Amino acid sequence: MAGKQEGGRLVYADLIRVAAMLAVIIIHVSGGWLESLPVGTADWHALNAWDSLTRWAVPVFVMCSGMFLLDPKKSLSLPTLFFRYFLRMVTALFFWGIAYHLLYDFLNGVLSLDSLPHALYAVVLGNTETHLWFLTMMMGLYLLTPLLRSFIRGASRGDLHWFFLIYASFMLFLPLFLRLRGSQTVALYANRFYLNFTLAFPPLAYVGYFVAGYYLKTYTLGRVAEWFIYLLGIAGAVATVGGTALLSARSGGLDTTLYSYLTPNVAAMAVAVFVLFRYVLGVSDERSRKGQVSAMAACGFGVYLSHVVFLTLLRHFGLAIPPIPAAVAVPLLTLVIFIPSFALSWLLHKLPAVGRYLT
Repeated sequence: MAGKQEGGRLVYADLIRVAAMLAVIIIHVSGGWLESLPVGTADWHALNAWDSLTRWAVPVFVMCSGMFLLDPKKSLSLPTLFFRYFLRMVTALFFWGIAYHLLYDFLNGVLSLDSLPHALYAVVLGNTETHLWFLTMMMGLYLLTPLLRSFIRGASRGDLHWFFLIYASFMLFLPLFLRLRGSQTVALYANRFYLNFTLAFPPLAYVGYFVAGYYLKTYTLGRVAEWFIYLLGIAGAVATVGGTALLSARSGGLDTTLYSYLTPNVAAMAVAVFVLFRYVLGVSDERSRKGQVSAMAACGFGVYLSHVVFLTLLRHFGLAIPPIPAAVAVPLLTLVIFIPSFALSWLLHKLPAVGRYLT
């Protein structure tokens, strides 16, 4: 089931994108609510669980891009990379960046003829809605794609294992260790040896996920390796939920250290989820059902870009924190936000010429 394709598309990849789009909404629904509650309440623990257990979503989105773009068997010219991928990110950044500024001006009652140029100027300066950081990060990865494809073309499986070891050591474990323990000695050596090389080019921080997507699509895992990854994913989930509760209790407020996408616990969850869809989960052989999954996946990026519109509207009208238990409220709010987000993404995607650049 893992390798079945429909119309040239990997079915499990489409299914992962659908799951990831829902998980991202859960993160944003639970995150803002979580910050408003005192640590240790029943609702706080429920929201922490929802938020923690969906932190794999953004890394998986990056992996889904890498699994196709880095495949040396597929041709990818520089013009194609620029006009089909990079330009899409730029267009989406400006369109949605401006749209969110105009939305906030409208809700605050200050929308005017000056709002559009002010919004454009703000986007140029990098002042955009928080979740749009993903666009600029992906632009950086696209710039690196030709170099990464050259590396992968000549790399053996062992070379890739060494790459992942270096990446995990210096981009996942070392930063977390320094944040939790604050060792001056380790920090000194890290600075002396320029181990924090992402300061010069931040998208490098996500290059491991980008390459991991290609690796997990291309190479077959043995049964032992597969189950070991599942165990690590479960351990990562437990560490994220329990560790966040413990750190937050100690500090007296929400501690998001273990929520970072660049932590070993979240990376373990992301890889486990990807492998789970790759080898276990899937859809039936019915052609219509595969087509439905692919159609939803095609709108996934648009859902990511637009869902904050509807979350903002819920917050504006005081509906983002309903008077029901958080454990139930999160999936309900996710559905309430997903449906109009998907509809808007679908409509924009249908626009001639520009639709694919906005979603």
